[in-house]
Amino acid sequence: MTVASWNVLHRVHGENWDEDVLVRCPDESERIAAVTALLEERDEQVIALQVVSGDQLAALRGALTGRTVHALRYPRVPAPRRGICSLRDPGEYLVLLVDGPSRQIAAESFENDLGKGALAVETDGMLIVATHVSGNQRRTHQLARLAELAATPTGCPAVLLGDFNTGRATVASALGTGFAVVDLPPDALPTRPHTSGSTSRWIDHVVVHGAGVSSAAVESTDGLSDHNLISASLIV
Repeated sequence: MTVASWNVLHRVHGENWDEDVLVRCPDESERIAAVTALLEERDEQVIALQVVSGDQLAALRGALTGRTVHALRYPRVPAPRRGICSLRDPGEYLVLLVDGPSRQIAAESFENDLGKGALAVETDGMLIVATHVSGNQRRTHQLARLAELAATPTGCPAVLLGDFNTGRATVASALGTGFAVVDLPPDALPTRPHTSGSTSRWIDHVVVHGAGVSSAAVESTDGLSDHNLISASLIV
């Protein structure tokens, strides 16, 4: 099975945090079209997306007619700190694009952060969990919940895909025995190139439970988001 994960950046978050990508892509409709076109070209069986606006989700549903689109809308709606929101649907979503039959297992926001959560589906005998984890100590409870989800249904191999907002060692330690966080090649591009200071620039991960990984890579998304895309080939 081949999988990928990408934080595509919600317009409101980008504006609130003055992300450089929005200077390069001032027209959000054009950026949404470019993100959609990039994803149309991907051939992974499963693609997890984080920080997806309602407008971006609508574009994906319209273009990726050969895939099943699963989505979780968070209770929290991003609000502009200045100006007004230009999006028709400012909601924020966690999304899974699946090639082939799939069954949704869970879709939930984390209790301690209504703008983060997990979306789980079963496909081809494997549990896929898309997630976005908070970047502070709230992650402890959230990673414990992800470990619980990965054990459902019992005996099914699982993969967790998403933006964990922390480095590989922290994720591995919190999830515990039985989980393996994919170790990227030494020359891999950062998954979050513009993070400054001591914070890890490799915060997006592929985590397996009851499965292996034959290869993994980080691929440039040409400045369409503040994150690059991480992909992997799994051995089930």
